[in-house]
Amino acid sequence: MSEHAAPPFLSEAILFLVLAGVLIPLLEKRSINPVLGFLAVGTLVGPFGLGGLADDFPALAYVSFTRSEHVATFAELGVIFLMFTIGLEMSVERLWAMRRQVFGGGGAQVLLSTVAITLIAAAWGHALEAAVILGLVLAFSSTAVVMQLLSQRRDLGTPLGQASFSILLFQDLAVVPLLVLIGVMGQKASADGFVTLLAIAALKGVLTVAAIYLLGRRVVRPMFGHLASTRAPDTFTALTLLASLGVAALTWAAGLSMAMGAMLAGLIIAETEFRHEVEVTIEPFKGLLMGLFFMSVGMGIDLRALLDHPLMVPLSVVGLMLLKGVILFVLLRVMGLSWGRSTEGGILLSQGGEFAFIVIGVAMHTDLLPEPIGHFMLLVVGLSMLATPVASRFGRILGDRIDERLGRHDTVDEIGVPAEGHVIVAGGGRVGEMIGQMLARHRLPHIALDSDAKLVERLRKRGVDAYYGDASRPELLRRLKLDQARAVILTMADEAAVSRAVGGIRRLAPEICIVARARDEAHAMTLRHKGADAVIPETLETGLQLAGATLGRLGIDEDRVRQSLEDERMQRIEHVAEPGSNRGTMPADDLAEARPT
Repeated sequence: MSEHAAPPFLSEAILFLVLAGVLIPLLEKRSINPVLGFLAVGTLVGPFGLGGLADDFPALAYVSFTRSEHVATFAELGVIFLMFTIGLEMSVERLWAMRRQVFGGGGAQVLLSTVAITLIAAAWGHALEAAVILGLVLAFSSTAVVMQLLSQRRDLGTPLGQASFSILLFQDLAVVPLLVLIGVMGQKASADGFVTLLAIAALKGVLTVAAIYLLGRRVVRPMFGHLASTRAPDTFTALTLLASLGVAALTWAAGLSMAMGAMLAGLIIAETEFRHEVEVTIEPFKGLLMGLFFMSVGMGIDLRALLDHPLMVPLSVVGLMLLKGVILFVLLRVMGLSWGRSTEGGILLSQGGEFAFIVIGVAMHTDLLPEPIGHFMLLVVGLSMLATPVASRFGRILGDRIDERLGRHDTVDEIGVPAEGHVIVAGGGRVGEMIGQMLARHRLPHIALDSDAKLVERLRKRGVDAYYGDASRPELLRRLKLDQARAVILTMADEAAVSRAVGGIRRLAPEICIVARARDEAHAMTLRHKGADAVIPETLETGLQLAGATLGRLGIDEDRVRQSLEDERMQRIEHVAEPGSNRGTMPADDLAEARPT
């Protein structure tokens, strides 16, 4: 190695960060979808774009990727973190509750699409093995693209989002047996041997997943609980990365998909009180690595192949999206979506998926799929993914117009979507626990949030919907459906944390009611200026209680004492209150009862 040689992947990492941090934001300012931006940029600077010209123009090597495999490893990490976050959105209970949508709707979609595409491929003269592989591969949609689009539009909780998620989840679960099937097909076994190999591979997969899941439940939660008690953000982040990559490595070592392992790790953590804190921790890594994944997909798109097939490639892309779109439209209608949302969903899920790049590569390596056909289909899949953000926007407009004309009526169950109107109580100590009890007495649903892992565990054992996290990170409150909440009550003792939380919450949810505990009247004034609707200084309440007890012992009439205390309370609160503030929608009686005493 030369003394001045650059470390491995340094130039690729710098170029990617420049593109992600400078170019993509510029595209977003022009209302260009970031998924589309990464795909397009990958196509432009990849080995089939500017990178292919680097030999003739050496200067282009500094602004392009000459070989797509240089970023393949990082792109795989992007898929792993995507699957990990998908697992975080799930739980075993929720998966069981969604079994009809997942195994019914998702299974029917894969089966019908596979049969239709296989028949078409066979009719074009492809061998039966190649036709079956193409049918299976092209039946899959892009989890990365669809979930990114749904997340950006905040549609994951809608009936369309739930139905799309169910179909994609089945496809993700089916990737492992698909890879096993292709591996067995590549061994050219006899009919009896084929069945035996397939049964052994399936049994191995089931036992491995079950063992990792059961072991993970015994190990992961105690580890998170122990490290969370230290309140060290760096160790929490390290453990999050270890959980996602470690379980993915275990499944890979067992001969299964790393993506499957990552989703399994997310599924394990989803059943703990740390799920929302983990989501916030992993978000920056996921966003960057997913961008790298989309860019790597764009690098695999050789637009020059359009010159060899100027008509067949576009027709194949349109044909694939049209065929899958029609099948998905029918299934979404059967699942209870309206005509318009079924139309939108059919267009949204009609592209090829990222796993095609893995599966077709394996099929070509085992000689199950001729290389010219494999490269052609990879181009079709890549272009269909590239077209999805634009097609999705068209589908949404078309769906809205259809529903406006016919009348929208979704009958699909919104499983796992929390009811609107809940109250978020940040700070689960004695004050927060008392407030939660008062809210429960008045049948107001609430979610508790605290940065003490042991306290959260105690609350969950008592049946409280409690989560670990710091309310001074408003993005965590957004995970708790801040936009659907009725009010936020802040009872933390840390003055700075309360102040940060009030300011952040007000920016995220300008109309929500914020009730905060203040250290003293000066702190209360600060919180009022930051946007709190009601502020209760704890020194004020303590002083009033002491004064009331003294007056009562001195023989002052109880009604006079009560009125005097209330007059003093209102006078001091009005001193720090902004007249006319009435953002909140929580009843005044409930707020009064929630005061710390």
